[in-house]
Amino acid sequence: MDASDCQLSAWAEIDRAEKENRRELVLQGTSVDERIQSGGGLCARLYSLTLLNYLEISQCPNLREVHENIGDLTHLQSLILCRNKIRSVPASVGRLKSLKVLDVSVNELQGLPQEISLLGDLNTLNVSCNRIASLPAGLSRCVKLSTINVSKNALSRLPDDLYSGQLELLSTVVASENAIEELGAEISNLPALKVLDLSNNKLTDIPSELSDCTRLKEINFKGNKLSDKRLEKMVNGCQTKSVLDYLRAGGRGKGKGKHQEEGKAEAAKSAPKKKTASKQKGKGQNEEVEDLNQMIVRILHVSDSPGAITVKVAGGVKDVRPYIVCCIVRGMSLRPGNALKRFLMAQTKLHDEMCAKRTTATIATHDVHLLRGPLLYDARAPDLLKIVPLGRKEMKAVDLLRHLRQEADEQRKQRKRQNVSGLHRYLQLLDGKMLYPCLVDVEDQVISFPPITNSEKTKIKKSTSELFLEVTSSTSLQTCKDVMDSLIAKMAELNKFTFEHKEEAGSDGEGDAAHVPASESIAADGHELIVQQVRILDMDGNLRVVYPSKTDLNSDMSLTVIR
Repeated sequence: MDASDCQLSAWAEIDRAEKENRRELVLQGTSVDERIQSGGGLCARLYSLTLLNYLEISQCPNLREVHENIGDLTHLQSLILCRNKIRSVPASVGRLKSLKVLDVSVNELQGLPQEISLLGDLNTLNVSCNRIASLPAGLSRCVKLSTINVSKNALSRLPDDLYSGQLELLSTVVASENAIEELGAEISNLPALKVLDLSNNKLTDIPSELSDCTRLKEINFKGNKLSDKRLEKMVNGCQTKSVLDYLRAGGRGKGKGKHQEEGKAEAAKSAPKKKTASKQKGKGQNEEVEDLNQMIVRILHVSDSPGAITVKVAGGVKDVRPYIVCCIVRGMSLRPGNALKRFLMAQTKLHDEMCAKRTTATIATHDVHLLRGPLLYDARAPDLLKIVPLGRKEMKAVDLLRHLRQEADEQRKQRKRQNVSGLHRYLQLLDGKMLYPCLVDVEDQVISFPPITNSEKTKIKKSTSELFLEVTSSTSLQTCKDVMDSLIAKMAELNKFTFEHKEEAGSDGEGDAAHVPASESIAADGHELIVQQVRILDMDGNLRVVYPSKTDLNSDMSLTVIR
């Protein structure tokens, strides 16, 4: 039971959040865990912080239950309760009508309350690494659900209503390391499915209807003893396209009669129409979608260059911010008129909307010519991480955060507001973390400190035509890829707009842009963009991820791919 009384000095984080009307609060690690143990639970005043929209309580082995008063925090959009010893989630969680992200991974849960189905705005559910034997009925009522991770539990099957046809946005299903014996043919009722991981289960067949999921990019059925040994060999080789082609051709598996040769040919003919129909539904106007696709056909090419910059990932980021994808984009015209301003505004919009105000992912952009590779994605102690933040001199991360908090307080006083906008709202995402994530160049210079800031040394300007793009996340790798897909599509759209309107260069007077003739302000190849792969490696040089891969930038776009 949570402590009903608690000393003010013992819970300084709660005191500060209460006094400053903060929207985010992070309680994490050994210090918090010791207070939970000595006080018999969390400080009860936590549940009076009704303005919170982000709450994280993690890495506390002595946290064994969540008080029902959690339901009083009705403004919560993200509730992160991972890496504790929680045994149950109270039914009152169903009162959190604004909740978008629920992460209760790595606990000791044996089930979830039925009231989860009342969370109509929920888009991410992570219950991995627990002891859950079945999921509650009614998940189909969470119509905005896009990602569900139930890996490393005790599930024998996925719930039937997952395939009800109501979850039209569900794109990622991770259910590896369970005891699932069957995947239903109804899987084809998930039109947005991009990632399906059912590795290390007890499947013997894969339904041929899986090939009807036209947006599938990544499947994983490794570790299942399939009756079709040819299919099992493909699965173990991670050959997503080969597996789907084999199923489409009527390979062994339940429901294979649906895909005899004649029917299969008809399905192949209708597949593009189905995709177009899906776009019509999502966009509202078919002509608008077709115009966008044709635009990208003309201006976007992918190049797999052997000279691509590589990024190595240190082991320390695993428990801090584990996911990262990068790429290089050439041909972006930022000189003319307000082109740079429009690009920065588009990035801010992606941060606010798709990245859920940076809680799910963060974008960073750099001038390629100011980078020194290879790069290292690392995690460092706050007093050791040094960076030259945008518009500032070099300082330690711990000092930077202190300065930013002081500035936030001053802004509040000057504007007589309870809250501040911009960067300061994200400071709480690092509270309680022993290490901070950072991207470092070959000279050990920190060029990025997500989710806070980039380095002044690699800042993009009007003269920048080659950009290094970076997306990091603590949610999932697919989240990074989806955000990067959207960013590149937006860049293509902006570049086309700049080209067609032929704005005069240097309207904001930055650098030498004002002296560049308008005729030279557009890339020599018109508005064409070239996207170059960047490989992400582990410290031993083994490939972890590459972007763009053959399955990236394809789901909603027609592309000419050069490899």
